[in-house]
Formats: sequence, structure tokens, C-alpha cells
Amino acid sequence: MVVTGAGIITALGCGWKSNAEGFRAGRVAFRSVTLFDVSRQRAKSAAEIDLPGDLPPTLLTAHMARRLDRAGRLLVTAAHECWNQAGWQPDDQLPIVLGTTSGAMSCGENYLLHALSIPKSQKQQPTRVVQYQLHRQGLDLCNAFGFAGPVTVISNACASGGNALGHAFQMIRRGASTKVFAGGYDALCQLTFAGFDSLQALSPTTCRPFDAGRDGLLLGEGAAMLALESLEAAKKRGAEILGEIIGYGAATDIHHLTQPHPNGDAALAAMSAACANAGVTPEQVDYVNAHGTATPQNDATEAAAINRWAGPRAATLPVSSTKASIGHLLGGAGAVEAVVCLMALRGQWLPPEINLERPDPACQFKIVRKPVDVKINIALSNSFGFGGANASLAFRRWS
Repeated sequence: MVVTGAGIITALGCGWKSNAEGFRAGRVAFRSVTLFDVSRQRAKSAAEIDLPGDLPPTLLTAHMARRLDRAGRLLVTAAHECWNQAGWQPDDQLPIVLGTTSGAMSCGENYLLHALSIPKSQKQQPTRVVQYQLHRQGLDLCNAFGFAGPVTVISNACASGGNALGHAFQMIRRGASTKVFAGGYDALCQLTFAGFDSLQALSPTTCRPFDAGRDGLLLGEGAAMLALESLEAAKKRGAEILGEIIGYGAATDIHHLTQPHPNGDAALAAMSAACANAGVTPEQVDYVNAHGTATPQNDATEAAAINRWAGPRAATLPVSSTKASIGHLLGGAGAVEAVVCLMALRGQWLPPEINLERPDPACQFKIVRKPVDVKINIALSNSFGFGGANASLAFRRWS
């Protein structure tokens, strides 16, 4: 199954070029939060996006475009780049698979604030209700690009984006469709930020995955969409191929709602399943894009899982977490990090963690700490979330 289009927007910029340059250099995009009041929160920083004032040109009317919430605008922006790169035409049978945790959460927040402050007024409240529905963004994509098809939304915590791509991969592999429009997205919102802060999961300093002194994650926002299709379909229309998704694995950790089992059994199972599905061994994997949130428990568990999965290969295996640059994108993380893997495979470089000061001794693998050009053919990307959701995707360079 091949990728013929990719669109991305993060705090590093809008589009493939600016993001590839940022990730390759290990640029850090955190800054003080301006979207909402964080004066009562422990953490004050996040990776906010400078969202363009105007949407890219689509079939959406001006009225429809105005109704989009922040997350919807991120999604349409990423989808526009992907759609144009793929060169697809409108189709009444094109499936959409999206991963998200918050969807249009800001619409729900605005509904509540309006109801509390002006309880007798219903101005714009029906619109907020309509836009708040989790499948609304999928329908917005259909309207924006003039196609129709089954819409599937996966909300499986921070594995959502990875699960969405995995589901799309399976649809094509089993012949249910020749192409799927898939990805993930999430925007910063006050409820999510305050929730993570109340769990004391956010860092009051900075995001340092796999650092011995790490003290929490930092949130980001963004979206990525991928045009996935069978190799036969791509060749038939002479499409440019960006890379391949060759394997997918998923597993559930029932240990605890927010804490992974310290042995990392489910993470190990997801990584092993993705490689078995792809027909590759750990020795053949050239890079791992880790989930790497920079929380003490997550990184320790993932390190244990990678160590067990890689075995002797761990000593020379390059690993990094791009959350050190753009924060945790929650439901959008797996899709954005999939695009990062495609960028690295096409460009033959590894994304570094510039913030890393002192690697955790638990990491038996090599953490990428500076920009490096290197020959890589296969990459593995991990997405792990609350509720024990674990997903891994395997990618191969197209040549």
C-alpha cells in the first residue's frame, strides 16, 4: 500500500517543506499560550500554530468556511495540500478515516460559556451543536473537495491517528477499497489543557523525551492527511509515490486507565505485530519514531518495550521523539509522525531531539541528538495512549 499525497500543518509551519526543514534541524516550536487563559495552570507553554487567516481554496462556501472551528481549519488546510499532491478527482465512493481525541472541542467550550453567561440567548448555539459532532469534520472534507464516501472516525486516545492510518491500510490490503483519505488532527483547547495540567502531566519547564530529568509533556496542535492507495491503482494513473506503509500492529494494555504496565507488554505486542505484518525483523528497522511523551512513566515503559523488541539491535538503533519539537498532538500525533517518517525516508535524515540533556539509563538504544544524514530504508512509528491503546506503523522508502 503506497502513499501518493501528504499534507501537514504543525507549529513548525504549514506544509511539507517548512515542516521537513524544522524536523530535520530539530527546531523547537514551544511558546507561551495565547489562545486561552493559563494563569491558573502549572504549565504555561504549548506548541501553538500561527494559523493562516484564510483557508486554502476549496469548494466550501464563505458561510461554510466561517463555521469551521480551529480543528476543522487545521484539518482542511492539511487535506488541501494532500489532495493537490495526490492529484485525486472527486469520487462518490472515497472512504475517509480520521483520528482525533477532541474533535471540535472548542465549539463545546463556546456553547457552555455562552449558556452560562447569556442563558436566555440561543444565538449561534445550534451551529455550535452541529459543528461539535465528532463526524462533522469528515463531512466538511467531503464538502471541501467534492467527494462522498463512508466516514469513519476513530477516537482512541493518543493512538487515534495511528489507528486511523492502520485501519485505512487494512481496508486497502483486504481489497475493500483501492484508495482511502486518512489522517488525524487535534487543536489546542482549554478543557484539554486544563485536564492534562490537573493530572500534573504537563511540564512546567520543557519537553525532554527520554531525558533522565524529564518532568512531563507539552501539548501541541496540528493535522496531517495522507492519500493512501493500492500500488496497482497508483501505477495505473502514473502517480508519484512518497513511500509505503508496509505493516500495522495494535494492542491493548488493561493495566490502568492512565498508566502503562511498566514492562511494556502491549507496546511490545504492537511493535512486534507491525513488523510481523510487514515481514521485517528489528534488525531491518533503521529508525524508530517513538511515542516519547516525556512523562516519567510513558518513556520508561516505552524504553523497556523497545529494548525487549530490538534485542541486540538496540545498541545501534536510532530512536527519537518529534514531540520534543512540536509537543503532543494527541489524536493527531500518529498521523503527523507518519508524515515525519515519510519525510525522513525520502530525505535520508533523522529528526533529532535538541532538548535532550542526559539520556535515561533505561534507554539501551541510541537517541538521535543532532541533525544527521543517514541511509534508512524502514522506519517504525509508535503511538500509545490512555486506556491502554497501542499502535505501531511500519514504513518503507520508495525507490
